[in-house]
Amino acid sequence: MTLARSPIYQGITWRQPDGELVSCEEKLKVLNENLEEIRQYCQDAFEDAILMGCDETQVREVLQSVVDAIDNPYKGKAS
Repeated sequence: MTLARSPIYQGITWRQPDGELVSCEEKLKVLNENLEEIRQYCQDAFEDAILMGCDETQVREVLQSVVDAIDNPYKGKAS
């Protein structure tokens, strides 16, 4: 695995809203797998856009706007 393809989640310490660490190994596995899948989808979309002649800066801005638009359906609900 090259550095460019290393897991994006390396070095992330997942935390709960109260600051406590998420320590359940199964939860950590799911979080990290989800993040890697998202990274790969974004990479594929990015490469497609570049191959179709889109501006790299604009593609990155659009991908960032997708993240910024994510809604938390659980906000205000006790977990």
